[in-house]
Amino acid sequence: MLSPLLFAALLLFPSIHATKIKYCDKNGEYAVKVKGVDMSPDPVVRGKPATFRISASTDKAISGGKLVIEVRYFGVHIHTESHNLCEETSCPISTGDFVLSHTQTLPGYTPPGSYTLKMKMLGASGHQLTCINFDFKIQLGSPFADS
Repeated sequence: MLSPLLFAALLLFPSIHATKIKYCDKNGEYAVKVKGVDMSPDPVVRGKPATFRISASTDKAISGGKLVIEVRYFGVHIHTESHNLCEETSCPISTGDFVLSHTQTLPGYTPPGSYTLKMKMLGASGHQLTCINFDFKIQLGSPFADS
């Protein structure tokens, strides 16, 4: 099961690297504006902890909802997962800036290569608050890497 892979793909941080994001709909009017995604390490190393940190802002208070994550490996859909928004940040979310953050250790069998993560944030009533895509890489662990 690739569940750990997916969530490592959702929210990734020893060196911080800003990742280029794209909105799913370039002309979409999203209530949540994503400012950036920081990953550490970048590239992600399987078998080692990785953190995704998504900085965003909202013009409306958010009482709850969910994150829907889809992961593609070299363009092929491999996993979809949902998470309670309030488990990834403090709820309720007030207007202004907030951060979603998650740390995950990828299993040693995770294949190295290029991945794309699509994240949809849905409000408590199921309406879409934002939708972004970003790319990341996973590399093999090194026996000489620091623990």
